[in-house]
Amino acid sequence: MELTKYEHACVRVEKDGKVLVIDPGTFGESPVLEGAEAVLITHEHFDHVDVDKLKAAPPGLEIWTCEAVAAALADVPAKVQVVRHGDGFETAGFRVKVFGEWHAVNHPDMPVVQNVGFMIDDELFYPGDALTVPEVEVPTLLAPTNAPWLKLSEMVGYLREVRPGRAFSTHDGLLNDFGLTVLDNWLKMESDKQKAEIRRLEVGESATLS
Repeated sequence: MELTKYEHACVRVEKDGKVLVIDPGTFGESPVLEGAEAVLITHEHFDHVDVDKLKAAPPGLEIWTCEAVAAALADVPAKVQVVRHGDGFETAGFRVKVFGEWHAVNHPDMPVVQNVGFMIDDELFYPGDALTVPEVEVPTLLAPTNAPWLKLSEMVGYLREVRPGRAFSTHDGLLNDFGLTVLDNWLKMESDKQKAEIRRLEVGESATLS
C-alpha cells in the first residue's frame, strides 16, 4: 500500500492498482481524483471537501462520509454512502473502519460539526479534524499538525497517546515556509523521543506502508 501526500489535508492511497482518496478539498489543484474508485470524506469543511471537484469526478465513484456531507452532495453523480462510528465496509479493495463522531471545537461561535475518522486495512488511520484515539493499534497515523483548533501541546499529546508505529503530518497547508520549518523541528524532536518515524511528507511525496 502506497500513501501520497497532496495539498493540505488530502492524500491518495494505492494498492493493487486501486486508488482511494481521502478529503479532496479546495486547497489543491492537483488531479487527485484521476483513476480513483473511492473517496472518503471526514467532514463538511471546504478544505476537506470540494463539491465541484466531486461533480466532475469519473462515473462510478463511491463516496463514504458522514450524514452532513452526504446531504451536501445530493447533486454529485456518485454513489454516496453514510457511515458512522463503529461501522466497517469495503471499497475499492480496501477494508475501512470508522472511528469518531465530532470535529474538534474550533470557534466559540461556530457549531461543532460531524467528523468521522477512517482506519484503512488496519494500517493507516486518518482522524480528520479531531484527535480521535481509536481503540486499536495504529501502525501509521496521519496526524493533524496545524489548525485554528489545534495547539502544539495537543498535537504532541495526541502523538504520545496514540503511539503509532509511524506518523506523517496532515492539515499543514496554512503554514508558510517558516512555519513548516518550525513544524519539522517539532516533529523531529518527537520522532527522536518516541524512536519512531514521525515527519512531514512534501506535497507529491509518497511512502510505502505495507
